[in-house]
Amino acid sequence: MLLSKGQEQQMGMESDPQIVAAYGLYEDADLQRFINAKGQLMARVSHRPDLKYEFKVLDSPVVNAFALPGGYVYFTRGIMAHFNNEAEFAGVLGHEIGHITARHSARQYSRQMLGQIGLIAGIVVSPEFAQFADVASQGLSLLFLKYGRDAESESDRLGVEYSTKIGYDAREMADFFQTLGRLSDQAGGRLPTFLSTHPDPANRYQNTRQQAQQWQQRYSNQRLEVGRDSYLRMIDGLIYGEDPRQGYVEGNAFYHPELLFFFPVPNAWKTVNSPSQVQMAPEGGEALLVLTLSGQPTLQRAEEAFLQQYNFQVTGRQNKQVNGLPARFISGQQADAQSGQVIQLKAALIEYGGRVYQLLGMAYQAQYSKYEPQFDRTMNGFARLTDSGKINAAPERIKIVEASRGGSLESLLRQQGVPASRLEEFAILNGMSLDDMVAAGTLFKVTQKGSPRP
Repeated sequence: MLLSKGQEQQMGMESDPQIVAAYGLYEDADLQRFINAKGQLMARVSHRPDLKYEFKVLDSPVVNAFALPGGYVYFTRGIMAHFNNEAEFAGVLGHEIGHITARHSARQYSRQMLGQIGLIAGIVVSPEFAQFADVASQGLSLLFLKYGRDAESESDRLGVEYSTKIGYDAREMADFFQTLGRLSDQAGGRLPTFLSTHPDPANRYQNTRQQAQQWQQRYSNQRLEVGRDSYLRMIDGLIYGEDPRQGYVEGNAFYHPELLFFFPVPNAWKTVNSPSQVQMAPEGGEALLVLTLSGQPTLQRAEEAFLQQYNFQVTGRQNKQVNGLPARFISGQQADAQSGQVIQLKAALIEYGGRVYQLLGMAYQAQYSKYEPQFDRTMNGFARLTDSGKINAAPERIKIVEASRGGSLESLLRQQGVPASRLEEFAILNGMSLDDMVAAGTLFKVTQKGSPRP
């Protein structure tokens, strides 16, 4: 173990702002109070109660939870939407605290496994491009460490122990692993982010159920909670899926209703949107296109800061108008010391609304001519957004309803207007099968578009 306790805490403290900047915090005071209260309670019964723990809900639709060394634990709103009771949440909370108390991230760091990640949230890009996407930082590298099966099994065991100690039925934790497996199956084998960063140990469901039963024998005099209705009422109104107010892709274009701009996205490219940038890449990661916001107010100052930040050899400059907006185009290249290849770049700095937007496209020199037309189309397509239909796009939110009569989950979902194409999605969201019988008075999840409840 190369890291001291103080170094672990310092690492988490320095990485936390990077995580928050990359994802943003989800603004829901009740949800934040809940996760902090349960987290602090569990921290006190953990094997490292002396750490200063922080618990945060991130504004991301991906289904994930993760921890940084030193006591920093994060849940996305995406995973919060998929829990169906407090006990499921508590089990995963204990699992993440287990990574901290067992010092798994610190052990990985000691084995020099940092810095091996490309872009966040699933885009695979050549590691040489990571510097331009601003994701090669320590915090995001820690986030995407993959633990081995022994570490995952240990964290599962600790999750059962900790959640039982604070009064929850840890069998529900095992049931949530089945939800994660169904999400993977629905996505055609593509793992939810939680499973891609937390390799799934064999027999995880059975082992967790068995461990829960053993711990419950020790607490046989205590009533263990599930907390289904209380949890569901708490997440009523939670944003589900992408939040269009933060920007969204529709068709082959990216729209930002708050900042009032749009631009075309290259066909079939993956897109990852975060509060700090929009990243686009083709399957295979041969190219990268990134939109960021300059911290400078004018084109001249933005160009100076941009060139200082990326330090590439400039091969061309051009002043032009992009859909009536003043812009500066810059071409350049940079030799990659590791691979020996030359990375060719093109950037468009566009002044609009008192801000300067930066679109940076890059590819290896051998493939650059293949991707340059797509860079040009996106850069020259940046424009003001005036379409009220795009501007007024509303997010989809969790809506908790009560079954007015008994019936199968499928019949109740159809009664609520859920289309046939989404029935399985909503069954997974509810942690049920479509043919499960639901008693009258049972709460369950559907969604609606619009503002949260007052």
